[in-house]
Amino acid sequence: MGSTPGTTPPPGRGQLTRAVILRAGIAFIDDNGARDLTMRRLGGRLGVEAMALYHYFGGKEELLDGIVDQVIDDLGSDPQVLMKGASSWQDYLQRLAHGVRRMALEHPEVFPLIATRPNSAPWVRPPLRSVRWLENFLSSLKEWGFDDAAAAAAYRSYTSFLLGQLLLEVSAQGVSIGPTDPNDPDDPRATAQPGDDIDPTEFPTVVRMRAELARDLGLPEFERALEALLDRLAATLPQADG
Repeated sequence: MGSTPGTTPPPGRGQLTRAVILRAGIAFIDDNGARDLTMRRLGGRLGVEAMALYHYFGGKEELLDGIVDQVIDDLGSDPQVLMKGASSWQDYLQRLAHGVRRMALEHPEVFPLIATRPNSAPWVRPPLRSVRWLENFLSSLKEWGFDDAAAAAAYRSYTSFLLGQLLLEVSAQGVSIGPTDPNDPDDPRATAQPGDDIDPTEFPTVVRMRAELARDLGLPEFERALEALLDRLAATLPQADG
């Protein structure tokens, strides 16, 4: 059977590489979510048997780790995140923050994996969870005058800010960031609407303000929180003499 006109046929066993599999895995999760990913289903998407994938990955867990690493590495190809030419450390952190946000919104089903997969070391924090990005972050801030303690504190605060803000944003898109699949028909949340269980006699203000609370203010709130974080970090910098 030939491929549908206008589509790219699956690569087949002879054209498989780690990169091809990872790209297919990212696309599968984007379309279906991480819970539906299996080696068999991904093999079917690629036009091969599942066993062909085991030549490249030991199993689903290793594949998921590779997918997370690939999405993080792709951040370095975002033209607006290029670090050379940054006018200040604030400019650097703003560019990087918006790049991570674009990554999260482009791959909202992958982002919870970035947030929750075990890190390569306990001091490498999501969502900047690669040693390469940690080195880039710390060395860049050092060049802008941060000492070791201030740079480490900035990394902790910055990653906590990004993780919290962006998990909220992808969750607002309906992405599951918890252990229960919201598409499971046995899950009562699959049919209930958010807020259905709130008693208006007990919480009248919350019920009255539901529409206002549900407004999509993702980017403005992200910008305000980022500016507040940068102001706090500026206050931690060593003061120049004189």
